[in-house]
Amino acid sequence: MAGTSLIGIQQNIILETIRGTDLGEWKVLILDGGSRKLVDGVVGEDDILGLNVTNIEQIEERRPVNKEMDAVYLLSPLPHILDCLMADLERRRYRRTFLVWTSLLPLELQSRLDRSAMAKQQIVHANVLNVDYYPRESHLITLRDPWSFPTLFHPACNHLVRQHMEDLAQKIVSLCVSLGEYPTIRYYSPRKPSHEAAILCSHLARFVQTQLDQYAKYNTDFPPVSPRPRGLLLIADRSLDLFAPLLHEFTYQAMVHDLLPLTEGDKVYYNPAASQVGNTEKGKDQEIGEKDSIWVKFRHLHMKDLLDELVKDFNAFKAQNPQFADSENQATINSIKDMLAGLPKFQQGKEAYSLHLSMTQDAMNVFQERRLADIASVEQTLATGLDEDYKKPKNLADQVIRLLDDDAVEFSDRLRLIVQYLLYRDGLLPTDIQKLLAHARLPAQDSEVIYNLELLGASVNRTLKDSRPVANHQFGKREAQAPPSNESGLSRFEPALKVILEEHCRGALDETIFPYTKPHLDAAEGLLGQEHVSQASLRSAKPTWARTRPSNTEPRQRIMVFMAGGATYSESRACYEVSQALNKDVYLATSHMLTPSLYLRQVGDLSVDRRRLDLPADRPKPRAPDHLFEKEMPPPPPPAASYKPPVESMHQMRINDGNAHQMSVNGTREDQSSQSQTASSAGGKLMKDRDKEGEKKKKKHNFFSSSKR
Repeated sequence: MAGTSLIGIQQNIILETIRGTDLGEWKVLILDGGSRKLVDGVVGEDDILGLNVTNIEQIEERRPVNKEMDAVYLLSPLPHILDCLMADLERRRYRRTFLVWTSLLPLELQSRLDRSAMAKQQIVHANVLNVDYYPRESHLITLRDPWSFPTLFHPACNHLVRQHMEDLAQKIVSLCVSLGEYPTIRYYSPRKPSHEAAILCSHLARFVQTQLDQYAKYNTDFPPVSPRPRGLLLIADRSLDLFAPLLHEFTYQAMVHDLLPLTEGDKVYYNPAASQVGNTEKGKDQEIGEKDSIWVKFRHLHMKDLLDELVKDFNAFKAQNPQFADSENQATINSIKDMLAGLPKFQQGKEAYSLHLSMTQDAMNVFQERRLADIASVEQTLATGLDEDYKKPKNLADQVIRLLDDDAVEFSDRLRLIVQYLLYRDGLLPTDIQKLLAHARLPAQDSEVIYNLELLGASVNRTLKDSRPVANHQFGKREAQAPPSNESGLSRFEPALKVILEEHCRGALDETIFPYTKPHLDAAEGLLGQEHVSQASLRSAKPTWARTRPSNTEPRQRIMVFMAGGATYSESRACYEVSQALNKDVYLATSHMLTPSLYLRQVGDLSVDRRRLDLPADRPKPRAPDHLFEKEMPPPPPPAASYKPPVESMHQMRINDGNAHQMSVNGTREDQSSQSQTASSAGGKLMKDRDKEGEKKKKKHNFFSSSKR
């Protein structure tokens, strides 16, 4: 897809920050657990080590003191991480400190740092990057926060909502700053609010507007000068579209996330052997992501076209590598060299095609086994309110009940059908809900999923005298028309987000449903004004006007969508399609990505005891490791001075080696006769001296006087 990749933007911000700390000086990069995940998601270790970085260390772990080396700290703005930093400063672990926060440090933590004399002495530079988000794709950003959904919608979490929205607002502002956008803001306001969370988007939008205005106030170079039309930020929540997380979507990415046993965490993996019944081989987990060009190319393609396109693409791949094709010609040295040179790339491509062919086949097998064609046909009618001929449906209840009674239909698919039928009917009699659950043979706890939908704005119960018509969908419902020849009958539904984006680009988005945060300024400009005011003119009183429809050569306007409470892969696809069709750059940001099974589980959890949710707010606060505060052991004392022999006179010593010669210390030998004469004369003289001395002593003690016997 054309446009600016947020992965590349975040990668460039991080690398340029490390490169700019101190040119030419070797340094150590210090990360914490959170910032390491952020960095690892977009930057390779080799890229960092190439910037005069000798080592990458983690602040919570034991590390050697290195007083001769500078350190670059790239840290998360959390209390226990600040404790770790202060412990390092107290120990003077490194020579100088360059401090970088991933987002704005809270005021109380900043005050503590400002009061520290150690910090003033050792920190030579400090700044904030505003990169506290995780680009999953070029235009898809998550916060890796699945707990956002219960925090926003669980009745027992009301006192957590304000702080959580302030945290969300700060991350949204970080996204805008990274993109260099000071956008106008519109937010979702339900036409007939019936649930407590209906005001969620309006509060979040105002938090974002306040923080953006403050950032622009204290950073006079924001937004940067650009000819690009001013961006737009749309803020919505999960109650905007309750059908999108439930329908079976048959584009490649959405389908495999729904039907196959993918391993999802910081990265997404698939093991083809895991989905094969009776297979005892462990197999290999293979990553699915932006580095996989096949995945990027085909992830939004409908499954009915995917297999043919994969085969066609693989044949083109083989044609580009003719040296690996089977040939009867005898191999030559040059052909072998060509094969060896291209072998790694060819092997990677071969494994990638094998992976995607396996995933496609596995997904289609599940499609057949679970009768998803019949289920999806009914789902499309429920979601759009129209049958395959775009007419009012008939006997829809009978079709639903037949599927609920079918043993080939999975229990999870039965629950999804019941929920969609309830949404289509805009509520049911309590007795009818129980009858549907009985037909589906679902456990009683599954009824919690149905009744908890009220917390997201759905109408669950009707009365006998309720004359409300079938739900009139605000978005996503098509008027009666002949279906296009190239359209699948199982993909008639469009997510509400796609319709909203298209209406906005046409200037037809209802301001009562999506009002502006600054209506007296933003709404007056509308499509012909605000969207075509360049970033350079935001601080000028005179806006610059442009044509109503941008051409392909003009800079593309950026539209940022934040979906609170989770987004679906069908909504992600819709953003890419609008970008391509209307020459925009649409970025979808959300707390986490939803699959149908995760969505049903999270809706069901809205009625459980909050203590069972394991919310981060309810966990013990993380603490800095104790070893950081241990006193450093004093250095061992130097060894005691030992006795030094008189080496100066050792050359005069004579050592008898038992032979006819003697060896001096300096290695020379002397003749035995001369040695004997010397020893004899010396010995005779010594004996005479001893005799004289003995006679003197005897005389003194009268040893020669006579004695009586």
